[in-house]
Amino acid sequence: MIVAPKIRGFICTTAHPTGCAKHIADQIAVVKSRGPIANGPKKVLVVGSSTGYGLSSRIAAAFGSGAATMGVFFEKPGEAERCGTAGWYNSAAFENEAKAAGLYARSFNGDAFSDAMKTTVIEAIKADLGQVDCVIYSLASPRRTHPKTGEVFKSVLKPIGSASYTNKNLNTGNGVVNEVTIDPANEDEIAQTVAVMGGEDWEMWIDALQSAGVLAEGVQTVAYSYIGPEVTWPIYKNGTIGRAKEDLERVQRVLDGKLAPLKGKAWVSVNKALVTQASSAIPVVPLYISLLYKAMKAEGTHEDCIEQMDRLFRERLYNGNPQPDEAGRIRVDDWEMKPALQELVGKRWAEVNTENFAELGDFEGYQTSFLRLFGFGLEGVDYNAEVDVSIGVPSLA
Repeated sequence: MIVAPKIRGFICTTAHPTGCAKHIADQIAVVKSRGPIANGPKKVLVVGSSTGYGLSSRIAAAFGSGAATMGVFFEKPGEAERCGTAGWYNSAAFENEAKAAGLYARSFNGDAFSDAMKTTVIEAIKADLGQVDCVIYSLASPRRTHPKTGEVFKSVLKPIGSASYTNKNLNTGNGVVNEVTIDPANEDEIAQTVAVMGGEDWEMWIDALQSAGVLAEGVQTVAYSYIGPEVTWPIYKNGTIGRAKEDLERVQRVLDGKLAPLKGKAWVSVNKALVTQASSAIPVVPLYISLLYKAMKAEGTHEDCIEQMDRLFRERLYNGNPQPDEAGRIRVDDWEMKPALQELVGKRWAEVNTENFAELGDFEGYQTSFLRLFGFGLEGVDYNAEVDVSIGVPSLA
């Protein structure tokens, strides 16, 4: 069938297999162009490996460090007349590229929050790899079924406090700068968001892996976070999602203690604001990203997911110089948060409206990045040609 983008709200309901494969190939080319990652990981598990930072982490580990990789995700395959998800096609393309390069790659599709998935992955590690020396935790899900109680938790993106929050916002469908007002979360919504997006499942994964003896000496585990500028804090850092990220940092400190006998280390990496399927859903953030992209591209410091993850592996995790901040976090948002850049973006935030948005922001860049997530707008892809949407992920065949 011929596949075109169909956008509903902040989601594209179609994905292009050939375009997704080209996106993977482009990311691999970035990593290869920078040469091998010295002292990098060799056996890597990525929980949440099909899109965004998790996918780029898998690519950086495999093609920068020659690592064998296992990836866990929850995606839908395509059928004869119906597209699969972008994450499915990304994973298929990654495995094909890994096989062509002589690299081990195995994937698992299902509920990463479940005990059953943890057991399945552990048995595969024992059978195929013995142990893993790096565990990346990069899940982004709107809900979680607790593996012990069966309770279903749902996350919300809301401010915390007694008053509603109003600020500028970008309608990503038409480029109109408007206002959004969001009512504050109640205590139950806060608790549910922490249950979904906090650190409990990360700790459960590490506990299960450690108990099974499949973590190598010196293992490193990393979970991803975001802080951002003050303009986004009410909806992010000081909102429900920020409360969940605080829990992630709590778990990082707990895991440091648990991994000490293995001389292991847990990290929270604070990454740059980027267009991902997760960030597109957060009010206020798309407008900030559009202004940020314009400024960072002008000064030549813009990075996408793959450049961020390559730099994390190459310059922080595996070169002996992680450069943690006062809270012990790795900061690869350092270029984004430079005071001069933030001053410029803040000034433009105060000025921006629908009429001057094209001048102050990079809406075209935002839209291009969004469409690329689903395999559209990639150079060299014939989008008028029919394509097989029912391709499989080799290790899941």
